[in-house]
Amino acid sequence: MSEKYHPTGRQIAAARTLAGISQADLAASAQISVPTLRRMEASEGQASGMANNVAAVMRALEKAGIEFLNHGQPGVRLRKAKPEG
Repeated sequence: MSEKYHPTGRQIAAARTLAGISQADLAASAQISVPTLRRMEASEGQASGMANNVAAVMRALEKAGIEFLNHGQPGVRLRKAKPEG
């Protein structure tokens, strides 16, 4: 995902829920505060916050298996599991 891509607050909230991660765990993984994450998720439209914090949240979610989509409408999905072997 490009560092210039800016997800919506709802995308972040949906991605976190899809990955099964609590706000506290995601905030810790992204090295931001829980209130900062809450503000991002509550944003109307693009996630509010400093660009480096939004990027850190995206990286943490991508590490958890999330793909951010923007094919006309923003969305998220879990990456397919890689076959073991």
